Amino acid sequence: MSITIRPITAADRPAWAPLWQGYLEFYKVPDLAAEITDKTFARLLDDAEPVHGFVAEDEAGALLGFVHYIFHRNTWMIADVCYLEDLFTAPQARGKGVGTALIEAVYGAAQRRGAPRVYWLTHETNKTAQSLYDKVAERSGFIQFRRNFA
Repeated sequence: MSITIRPITAADRPAWAPLWQGYLEFYKVPDLAAEITDKTFARLLDDAEPVHGFVAEDEAGALLGFVHYIFHRNTWMIADVCYLEDLFTAPQARGKGVGTALIEAVYGAAQRRGAPRVYWLTHETNKTAQSLYDKVAERSGFIQFRRNFA
């Protein structure tokens, strides 16, 4: 399978939307407000935003997956770091190098930007993804805590 990784464009919205919905369903958030999805996609296209995205497509131009990432300040480093926030591949594309290619694209973007680190989170039950992540990164040992207000 030939995979092309490229920045997301406005024309990708119709093919990105079902992938996004699959991602939300995987994380048990199937009813995210449409306005949040709309704003997320708009941010991915806005050069003034720190949010960016790549898509993976096959030789026929079908989208196989996406990755969204954010550059932000860090109190332990001078340069911005890169948070890989969302990564999803279509079920039929899993195990074919799409996830690795998308992560590598983020690594490239981070290096071009001068970011000293790319990091991300995954759910502790997502063992399939963890088997990939163990090959392309190291575990930090940190555990996330959170308190939601809305």
